[in-house]
Amino acid sequence: MPLAVVLILLVVGSVVFHLLSPWTFTELASNWGLIDFTIDVTFWVTGTVFVLVNLFLAYCIIKFRYKKGARATYEPENKKLETWLTAITAVGVAAMLAPGLFVWASFVNVPEDAIEVEAVGQQWHWTFRYPGDDGKFGEVDAERITDENPFGMDPDDPNGQDDILVYSAEAHVPLDTPVKFLLRSKDVLHDFAVAQFRVKMDLVPGMETFLWLTPTKLGRFEILCEELCGIAHHTMRGAVVVDEPEDYASWIAKQSTWAQDSMKAAGNAQVGAAQFAVCAACHGQQGEGMQALNAPKLAGQSSWYLKRQLQNYKSGTRGAHADDVFGKQMAPMAATLVNDAAIDNVIAHIETLPDNPAPSTVAGDVGNGEKLYRVCSYCHGADGQGIRAMNAPRAAGMSDWYLARQLENFREGIRGSHLSDYYGFQMGLMASVARDEKAINDLVAYINTL
Repeated sequence: MPLAVVLILLVVGSVVFHLLSPWTFTELASNWGLIDFTIDVTFWVTGTVFVLVNLFLAYCIIKFRYKKGARATYEPENKKLETWLTAITAVGVAAMLAPGLFVWASFVNVPEDAIEVEAVGQQWHWTFRYPGDDGKFGEVDAERITDENPFGMDPDDPNGQDDILVYSAEAHVPLDTPVKFLLRSKDVLHDFAVAQFRVKMDLVPGMETFLWLTPTKLGRFEILCEELCGIAHHTMRGAVVVDEPEDYASWIAKQSTWAQDSMKAAGNAQVGAAQFAVCAACHGQQGEGMQALNAPKLAGQSSWYLKRQLQNYKSGTRGAHADDVFGKQMAPMAATLVNDAAIDNVIAHIETLPDNPAPSTVAGDVGNGEKLYRVCSYCHGADGQGIRAMNAPRAAGMSDWYLARQLENFREGIRGSHLSDYYGFQMGLMASVARDEKAINDLVAYINTL
């Protein structure tokens, strides 16, 4: 009898929880309402079976409980009962499967007027590619992937010259227009999923998969990787921004093509030397950094990382948080570099400066720091040299007090909280490995030994 009561309470509790649960679907933002209908049908069928089976079990426990003198009846067959159970089961299974077949039939038939966007996944970030005015993608090959050619573009393919390469984790698409996402992975299995769009698909190394949808709501929608892809899988985030068609056209027009990017002149170190004079007031004539002025060492740091941070300061992606006092100081200084050419010139000059290790100022338990650094090494390298493909800058030999401060800023959300700072957000999640000030000091003390 107690078991029967437990089963009845389980059924009642489950139904009440389902009806009153605060957890619901995100608001639908695409044409795939049929997927919601399919899930609702599945809930109703499986929920009904769950209720009936458990209540029937409780009924049997009560009705056929032990009674003194009672004897069971042996009934090996009941054709009427078997017929009903078979028919009801067949109807239930068909009800669950039929809507899915209709969805799949629509899913594999992409509208002819759909625009195409390629989403490229790798540990642990997203990049995107758009066809140019010719509407054709250029050929790509994994064997051609380098730091300078992260998409693996074929330089001899004329169709690729006008391709638009987006090195950000943010893709733009127009409202009420069918969009076909071509999906490609550089390394391991990933999955492209946007909850509001209701469609998702795996990225399989060595092949191209796809999904399509028609966005029906303006806004920014988060991309998640829903296929376990390594230690930083949970940090692999991006966004699809749905624009009005005219805003989308304007955004596309502002993007440079692969041919234009390839023809950009390298930075001029001599011109950059004059522009660096403003920077030198805090960071030192040799880019050695000055702790008294809260200016870290620049010499020896990855040039691509310096460029990204200067651009982030200029755009307000970094240095805008109310508690980022020193970031706010840096933002107006970065604004003195009026364009990307000026940034490239300054960085070219920084690359000529002597790379002397910054003095150690942070002490800690090196042994514990080594254990903590095992997580960091996946992106920043075993020797702290930085790995561009992972968007991870150099850590070894840089200003240790600055590393400690930034780890704390990431952990506290002072840095990496801006919507467009995808790699800062990533670091915010990973910085939690250093739970307190002691752990940060231990970690930085170990980095000082690299």
